[in-house]
Amino acid sequence: MIFLLQHFVINLTSVFSADTFNEISHFMGTFWLIQYVIQPILIFGVLFHFIMGFVLEIKNRKARNISYAKNNGAANSTWMSRNMIYSGMFILIFLIIHFIDFWIPEINTKYIVGDMSGMHDGEFRYFHELQEKFVPIWRVALYCVGFVFLALHLMHGFNSAFQSVGANNKYTKGLKGFGMAYAIILPLGFIVIALFHHFNH
Repeated sequence: MIFLLQHFVINLTSVFSADTFNEISHFMGTFWLIQYVIQPILIFGVLFHFIMGFVLEIKNRKARNISYAKNNGAANSTWMSRNMIYSGMFILIFLIIHFIDFWIPEINTKYIVGDMSGMHDGEFRYFHELQEKFVPIWRVALYCVGFVFLALHLMHGFNSAFQSVGANNKYTKGLKGFGMAYAIILPLGFIVIALFHHFNH
């Protein structure tokens, strides 16, 4: 959740100032604590989240060998909670494409080519590379759909995380409101950023 917020704030700077975005991106891409401590932990956390999501889905399906004669899932659960596996699968596909677009080329440039400068033709390359990715309309559309699925995933995931650890108390209603706002505003913001760079290239 913190990573998404931080990622959004950094990307949002690209809408207002290419220089600020370049400077922050270079810092995030070269600071040892982020690269060698936080990033591996984050990648492990994301992989663990996906693996456990699929494991739990398989266990849930195996838990009842005989299906209900009549099952009205909407009676006691939301569409998001019943379809977390599908929104999660699309987000996984989206993440793989995002890694191919940005993370793998970045790792290749820094650790295979050996260029840690972040420069290209005398200028930082980050803003230019970001804009180039959002030129094709198919990629922009894919990203927008991906963020819609992210919103659906977060709408249930944020609140269920607190429920899972037994944090149902007087703050539950406020947390649900905050979770809903978070799940809508952040993905919508990412969509705005993608559209901005597509139409302002």
